Amino acid sequence: MPHSGTCLCGRCKIHLTSTHHEQIICHCWDCKRNTGSAFSANVLAPTSEVEIEGPTKTYDFVAHTGNPVSVIFCDICGTCLSRKSDTFGEYQAVQTGIFKDFAGVPITSELFVDERWLGLPAIGGAHQCRALHELNELSSRQ
Repeated sequence: MPHSGTCLCGRCKIHLTSTHHEQIICHCWDCKRNTGSAFSANVLAPTSEVEIEGPTKTYDFVAHTGNPVSVIFCDICGTCLSRKSDTFGEYQAVQTGIFKDFAGVPITSELFVDERWLGLPAIGGAHQCRALHELNELSSRQ
């Protein structure tokens, strides 16, 4: 089933034409600053299967890993919709907090677990990765 969501003000709509049965939590400091929270919840979706409508802006920066990242956000309310990076290849990280149906999708991996806040326990059964390349290695083995 495809997924559809909106930003806080509702002016930006995002559609994933692909179906996702798992999501990823990222504990890196860039994601924390980007979301204003202790982590970000995401899916890596093929860029060709992500459709964003509405007034967006892009903010480009260099992540703490040294990789360039482009953050796509609503021009009106500032809600982060997605992030693109060469690190993701043909995929982009889409924020799942803007999709109501992701509340029922299991978290199967946690990234940058060394940067997890002390009060947050590891998610049971989720792969615990210290970096994105460990997640890529897990994916290639399956």
